[in-house]
Amino acid sequence: MWKRRLKWGLIITILFFSNSFVFKEFVRMWEIPATPIAEVEHHEVGIVLGGMFEYDNDTERLSIRRGGDRIWQAIDLYKRGKLDKLLLSGDHGYVTDRGLHESEQLKELLVRWGIPENDLIIEGKSKNTAQNAQETAALLSKSYPHFSSFMLITSAKHMKRAKACFDKEGLDTTPFSTDPFVGKDRSYHWDEFIIPNADNFSNWFTLNKEIVGYVAYAVMGYL
Repeated sequence: MWKRRLKWGLIITILFFSNSFVFKEFVRMWEIPATPIAEVEHHEVGIVLGGMFEYDNDTERLSIRRGGDRIWQAIDLYKRGKLDKLLLSGDHGYVTDRGLHESEQLKELLVRWGIPENDLIIEGKSKNTAQNAQETAALLSKSYPHFSSFMLITSAKHMKRAKACFDKEGLDTTPFSTDPFVGKDRSYHWDEFIIPNADNFSNWFTLNKEIVGYVAYAVMGYL
């Protein structure tokens, strides 16, 4: 009997966590919604949080992740005149050095793409979200006290924790969420209700990691 219950329990668990509709309804409760660019007001500095890239040591180049939508959207906002400067925040989050020094390497890439070096501000010390906020606030206060309007650019699922960290540091920012899993309106395709998607196991992991991170930061006083 217990084997049968275990089997059905496993089947139900797999179907639940692989279902796209179920995952998206849960993530909808956590994400900070994205804003249409037409509704974005001008800001002096767009703060782009790291965690977008890995570094390929064999080819000596950056390799983009899903979170790379952060820099994609930031460049678009900059080119549209919505932002005057881009502040790239973050070194890497690894325990060991794997060749990634994200903000510095990304700056070199953006300069090659034609963005003036004077329009790029680098914060290359931080290794996590709390440090992103701490180091960025310190850098702006010390070297750029004349700036007063800031946009925070990071993934929709990461925005809740990131915004809370920047608020904690006394830096008032306007959130601009990127790479959202869901939109404001519920619009599903029929296959999302009935066909399992193995990618959702990974998506659940990243969502749970973010929720646990938020709770841990709250306990540690980072929020």
